[in-house]
Formats: sequence, structure tokens, C-alpha cells
Amino acid sequence: MGSLGSLLYLSRADIEKLNISVEGVIKVVEEAFREKAKGNVETPPKPGVHPQKDAFIHAMPAYLSKIETAGVKWVSGFPENPQRGLPYVSGLLILNDVETGLPICVMDCTWITAKRTGAATAVAAKYLAREDSKAFGVLGCGVQGRSNLEALLAVFKNLEEVKAYDVDVENQRRYVEEMTAKHEVKVVSVNSPRKAVENCDLVVTAGPILKNPQPCIEALWFKDGGFACALDFDSYWKPEAIRSMDKFCTDDVEQLKYYKQQGYFRHMPEVYAELNEIVSGKKHGRENSGERIMSMNLGLAIEDMATAKLVYEKAKEKRIGASLPL
Repeated sequence: MGSLGSLLYLSRADIEKLNISVEGVIKVVEEAFREKAKGNVETPPKPGVHPQKDAFIHAMPAYLSKIETAGVKWVSGFPENPQRGLPYVSGLLILNDVETGLPICVMDCTWITAKRTGAATAVAAKYLAREDSKAFGVLGCGVQGRSNLEALLAVFKNLEEVKAYDVDVENQRRYVEEMTAKHEVKVVSVNSPRKAVENCDLVVTAGPILKNPQPCIEALWFKDGGFACALDFDSYWKPEAIRSMDKFCTDDVEQLKYYKQQGYFRHMPEVYAELNEIVSGKKHGRENSGERIMSMNLGLAIEDMATAKLVYEKAKEKRIGASLPL
């Protein structure tokens, strides 16, 4: 896969220069779920340390045999960072040569984390949301709020309106302004979580992950036939709202159990299916237009490694990045 005497370093700016399309990321993420269904991946639950309240630094290793890719993402999420003028999520991703185990590439992981998370939402929605979905509600107008909109627009061509809510009014204002300029879709500010959920076909919650959340979303707010993707665990959704779903899915049951042991997810309903089972056709996705469906996407390292492989190959092809001695 590369020179074993050195490794390639890719900064965030290097990765952005590659102009990888969101459709390209969705494709490799969907394929990673198919490979998981076949048992061709290793993706153990992510261990982590927690230096501050509600902050985490996680190690996320994965191996995908079909694309001969192995590596680890060392990623942090610190909720106080935006007040310091720093990003909530930061970290590095290391790719290893699968023949020798030697590291071949180190790259910034913020672009990959944003894009693959949006892509995983889009893959879940492709099978679990109504095809004619028109209204999208987003709670949390940060990086994920942006990448999820971009990915959903790539799959749902009928999307007409975006209702945006954030506890930070300035964040919300910037989101509406920037997303209106970037995408051909109507983006409006709403002044309560309820208004970002009611009458929306697609709902994504993308706030910080909290161990002791004070959720606000009520079951009655969410429409029959709606699809929800919770990226912030159960931080926004009341237990009865989650239990009101006809189908409750997740990207990985083992990780859900692991987090439950760590004190998260005290009120989880029974899991209907993992996303890989739905993508591979082992279990049905949406079966009628009235089903209320949620996917609790925890974020899997197979998504990161599949996207990182795409980034690495493109960087080599375009000769972007710095070569560093091992």
C-alpha cells in the first residue's frame, strides 16, 4: 500500500483539497455495512478516557478485509471547546499496512468524522425513511448538523425545507445563512426543539453527548411515518419518545450494550435490527408509510477506515500530503 520506511501525513487542509464527494463517502460507508453483515470486519467497542465532565477521548480500531484496510481513530469530544474557540471534535487517524502492521498514514480525523457520520445517517435513512421525505428538522447546528444535511440532500431529492434549532442562537443564525447559501433548499430558524421535530419527515439530533441528559423531545411531537437519527445518544429524546418507535435500530448492538454498562442509555427499548442487517436485506427496513423509526447511530470505526482508505488513495494519486520518516 505504500513505502514502509515512511508514512504520509495529511492535514485537514490536505484532505479538503482532495474534493471527495459526499456521494463517494456514502457509497463506501454503505459497502462497509454490507461487509459487516458478511462478517468480514473487525470493529470492537471503543475504549475511552474521560478527562473532563461529558468529555471523551476514544480509541476506535477497525479492520475491513475486502478493502485491505486496518487502522485506528483517536478522537476527542470536549463540549466546552466551542467557548474556547476550538472544535468540539478533534483527533488523528492512523492507517496500517495489513501485511506488515507498519503505519503508512496519519491524518486529521475531523473531516472524516463529519462526513462519515452524515453518510451513515443517509444510508440509514435510505432504507428507513419515506422516499418522499420533504421536511428535515435538525437540532444542533454544528459540524454534524451541516454534514448530515449535505448527505441527506444527496439521497432525498424531494427535500424542500430544513427547520434548524440550536441552544446557541448565533450558531443557529450562522447555520441558516451558510446552508441557505450552500444548498438549494429553504432553511428556516425555529425557536424551540418542538418546532424542529413537529411535521418533519427526517429528524437528526446532533448536540453534545451527555451522560446525565435532560431530554426534551416528547413522543407526541414526532410524526407518524417519520425517521429520526440520534447522533447524541439519548441526550435530546425522552425515554417514552424512543419507546414510541415502531422500529428502533442501531449501527451496533454490542456497542450499545457497552455504553449501557458505562452508564449511558438507561431506558433503551429492544433493538429491532442493526443497520448492516437492513442494508444487506437480512431484515426489512421501512415496511409502510406510517411507521415511526429511529436509528441510534453510535458511530463505527469501519465507517472511518472505509472513508480513510478513500482519502489515502486519492492523496497518493494527487501527490498531496507530507512524507515523514518512521
